[in-house]
Amino acid sequence: MTENTLTERIAELRASIPAAEPAHPDVTQWRTATPDDIDAIHAVHAASDAVDHPTWITPREDVADTFDLPHIDHSRDTILALDAEGAVIAFGSAFLHPARAGELTVHLGGSVRPDHRRRGIGSQVLAWQVARGLAQLAEVAPTLGPVPEGSPTDAWTADLKVYGEESQPDQQAIAERAGLTAERWFTTMERDMATPAPEVAAPDGIRVVAYTHDRDEDARLARNDAFRDHWGSLPSQPESWAKFVGGPFFRSDLSRLALDADGRIVGFSLASVNEEDWEALGATHSYIDLIGVVRDHRRRGIAPLTVASSLAAIGAASPTGANSLYEGLGFTATERSVALVRHV
Repeated sequence: MTENTLTERIAELRASIPAAEPAHPDVTQWRTATPDDIDAIHAVHAASDAVDHPTWITPREDVADTFDLPHIDHSRDTILALDAEGAVIAFGSAFLHPARAGELTVHLGGSVRPDHRRRGIGSQVLAWQVARGLAQLAEVAPTLGPVPEGSPTDAWTADLKVYGEESQPDQQAIAERAGLTAERWFTTMERDMATPAPEVAAPDGIRVVAYTHDRDEDARLARNDAFRDHWGSLPSQPESWAKFVGGPFFRSDLSRLALDADGRIVGFSLASVNEEDWEALGATHSYIDLIGVVRDHRRRGIAPLTVASSLAAIGAASPTGANSLYEGLGFTATERSVALVRHV
């Protein structure tokens, strides 16, 4: 990497990518999105999910929530591809994360309906997303001040990031042709709740309680502390956190907080339930979405303690080193996803 400023590097990268509107013979119209398109975008998600990861589906609420977040402007940040009948057959979004913690990340997400894949539409969508993501970075880079204290780097960094399923190599190939490189893999793990949850002793001075919404902000801050040195993690913002813990799928009764003697949250296991997945799975199902321990309480056994407590609640109600922790609690690996990144 040269010693050019971030602004200069973004400008150089934009100059190296020809600016062009997407075009494809199977697409009659390209346009940006409005709230009236929520159902159409979700329909593409649903069709794609059935092929890409049939064990879980994207809730409509997840799509709708993005239209409420202040840092997202779908009229600029999301492109739709429509066929001759006016149906949305593909979409792509470029969302710049609102955190300003020393690194800027644009998340590129989208999909092509399975019956329209392998025709080049996805490449057109992703090219638009990359250009839009770089435009977002170019807008914000000149406004940045010094790198915030505690940042993992001594200079501002920026990247474009896309997640895909390892079982879908075509997705990865499209991203790689656009200059993104696989950097990290994530494993989905499952546990049959027919086996009782293990009992885990609490470390001295630690107690586990059920999640209560009066601790929402404390939990967000604990989450940010726990994940501040995790790969690719940026601080969760109040608006998106409120969508998560206040959403229809979050289950406070299945979620657990580990508290120290002063009542401070030092660990957590946060769970959700989406009953729409149950038919596809052929069984009732709960997700443990977030597991974390604040930095100054790690290696004390707090993570398995909170997970085991969540598992007990779930049972009553119905490629990283972390895998060994979960395997010890009865989980087995099932699917893997991959993060592909282009550094600016």
